[in-house]
Amino acid sequence: MTTPRNSSERILTELKRGGPQTARTLGAALGISAEGTRQQLLRLANAGLVSARNQAGGVGRPSQLWQLEENSRSHFPDSHTELSLQLIEGVRQVFGEAGLQQLLDNRQQKQLQGYRRALDGATGLRDKVARLAQLRSDEGYMARWEEDADSLLLIEDHCPIQCAAQTCQPLCRLELTLFQALLGDGVCIERNEHLSAGARRCSYRISAKRP
Repeated sequence: MTTPRNSSERILTELKRGGPQTARTLGAALGISAEGTRQQLLRLANAGLVSARNQAGGVGRPSQLWQLEENSRSHFPDSHTELSLQLIEGVRQVFGEAGLQQLLDNRQQKQLQGYRRALDGATGLRDKVARLAQLRSDEGYMARWEEDADSLLLIEDHCPIQCAAQTCQPLCRLELTLFQALLGDGVCIERNEHLSAGARRCSYRISAKRP
C-alpha cells in the first residue's frame, strides 16, 4: 500500500489525540500499512519530532510505543503570537507608552542578567560573541557569528518575535542596547541589516573601540 504524502502530519495528529501508540495501532487508525507507518515514524524520529520506548509485557520482543517530542509543538496550532500582540496593545491602552516602556525595560534587565551569567568566564570579545550567538540561537534567532577583517559579525537569520517587534518598535531598539550593555562600553556595535527595514535578516558588526 502506498503511503499518502501527508501521512506524517496525520501520524503526528493521531499521536497528539491518542497519546503513545504502536506503529501497528497507528497504521490501523489511519489506514496505512504497519511498515509504511514505521517508515514515516523513523523519518519523524530523525527530525526529532517523535521517539519510541519499549513496552514490556507479553511473550516475545517488546513492542515499541511511539510518542511526540517537544519539537513537534510547531506542527500544531499556536496562538502565542496573537496573544503577545494583544498583551502589548492591552498594556499600551491601560498603562500608556510609559507603562509599556517600563515593562520592556524590566524584560531587558532580566535578559541582561541571564546573558551575563552565560558569558561569565568568557575570555575576549570573540569568545563573548560566540557565546552570545549560541544563546540567541537557542532562543530561536538562528544566530551565528563570523569574523570579518578587524570586526565580528553577529548574524540572526530568523526573528521569532518579528510580529511583536513590528507592533512594538522599542523591542528592536532595546536589542541593540542589550548587546551594548552586555559587551561593554569598549565595544562598538552597529546594526548593518534589519528585518523590520526590509532586509532578509538582522546582522550586527561588532568591534573593539580604538583608543
